[in-house]
Amino acid sequence: MELSALLEYQAVRNWLDGLREHWGGDPETDDPDRLPTLEAFCRYAAADPDTIIGECMRVDKAGDRRISVKGRRKYAGLIDEFQAQSEGSRPRRAKRGNTVRSFLIHNGILLSGGAQLANKT
Repeated sequence: MELSALLEYQAVRNWLDGLREHWGGDPETDDPDRLPTLEAFCRYAAADPDTIIGECMRVDKAGDRRISVKGRRKYAGLIDEFQAQSEGSRPRRAKRGNTVRSFLIHNGILLSGGAQLANKT
C-alpha cells in the first residue's frame, strides 16, 4: 500500500490540531514516534488515514453522520492486534496502541460501546 505524506490527510491534520488544542506544543515533533506509529498502523490495516475514519462513519436515514459500530469494532480489533504484534516492552506496545486510539478519538470516533452521534463538519 502506498501512503501519501501523512500530513496530506485531513484526518491526520484533525488529529494533530486536536492534540495541539488539548495539550499544546507541537504534536508533529514532541513525540517522534507518533507519525511513524500511525503510518505503521495504516500499513498494517491496509488503509490510509482518511479511509480508516471514513469506514468508522455512516449516515443514518435522517442524513446525520454517526459512528459505524461495525467500522469501529473492526478498527478497535485491528488496533489490539497491532499493539499485540508490536515489538518492545509491554509499555511500549501499549503506547503504540494508544497512539492509534488517540488518532481515532481526535477524529470523533469514540471507542466505547453503542452508536454515538459524530460532530457534523
